Amino acid sequence: MIAGVVTAIVGFSSAFVVVLAGLTAVGASDDQAASGLLTVCVTQALGMLWLSLRHRTPLTLAWSTPGAALLVSTGAVDGGWAAAVGAFLVVAGLIVLTGLWPRLGDLVAAIPPSLARAMLAGVLLPLCLAPVTALADSPGLVAPVVLAWLAMQRISKRWAVPIALLAALTVVIVEAGSNVSASDLVPALTWTTPHWTWPAIIGIALPMYVVTMASQNVPGVAVMASFGYRVPWGETMSVTGVGTALGAPFGGHAINLAAITAALAAGPDAGEDESRRWIASVSASATYLVLAVASAAFAALVAVAPAEVIQAAAGLALLGALAASLSGALEDPAEREPAMITFLVAASGITVLGVGGAFWALVAGLVARWALPRS
Repeated sequence: MIAGVVTAIVGFSSAFVVVLAGLTAVGASDDQAASGLLTVCVTQALGMLWLSLRHRTPLTLAWSTPGAALLVSTGAVDGGWAAAVGAFLVVAGLIVLTGLWPRLGDLVAAIPPSLARAMLAGVLLPLCLAPVTALADSPGLVAPVVLAWLAMQRISKRWAVPIALLAALTVVIVEAGSNVSASDLVPALTWTTPHWTWPAIIGIALPMYVVTMASQNVPGVAVMASFGYRVPWGETMSVTGVGTALGAPFGGHAINLAAITAALAAGPDAGEDESRRWIASVSASATYLVLAVASAAFAALVAVAPAEVIQAAAGLALLGALAASLSGALEDPAEREPAMITFLVAASGITVLGVGGAFWALVAGLVARWALPRS
């Protein structure tokens, strides 16, 4: 039970600022972003509870952190927030279809992993530069966050990001806590009628689907397999896809299999008896529901926070993901040039025909992979 509580706390605290930043970047108001954070907490908790009780397996779900980072790099699209919500529904449909039609999963698997990782690394790079620039611009506000992160790297890497975020929230409370009213602390759902535009579908939905599958669902299966558990693939894709669809009109961008935090509930930390580790998933689900109630307070603090502090905290939270993505992208010498082209296009932040750089990065990488000789 304790392992499940830790799983939820680490998962939530390590990336909730990225979720809020991503939703805000594509046009969500503060209330809509808070609704989105509340929604993904609830949908992933209920999906996790269903899967763990049904299969007696320590399956854990999470929101798509790479997808949220993609939203930050994409920014506003044609049609605004309503079009982004429409894109979230397209992602949901693709995830459900992946569970029902295995060939779609095979098609995603056909995308060279080096290019998918390079695209994600390019999306993450501008965000991970934020702690550097923020520290230079506002050292008094950002230094406590960075120092907390560095100190915890030596003590316990698992808790480095949560403690850094705790330091960031402390700075925020000192600087702007008085600007938060009691009404801001009450969680509330905000409905948005979806709208569909081609730039949002191509620039948000397709890249988000790819990074969610390549960086969350597929590694999540591998993590579970490493501890001897089999993921019910079709049902898990259906549950996360339906959960994403139900949450999208309320601002939830995507939920998926947990990857990094999956080991906390499925590994030895959850007890020696492997047949009882599913209890960790149940307690993680319950903890996420508690955190959902508190999500409005976290969102309200982020909304009034100095921008540099939140940017620094988000960048530190994604640093490990950037390192892993770059390492995987450049691992094969024969794939390095196409991967670097993909990385640079994604990191450039370009927008062509209303479509963001993540999509064009994959296109450029695939063209380069076809055109350039590989040895």
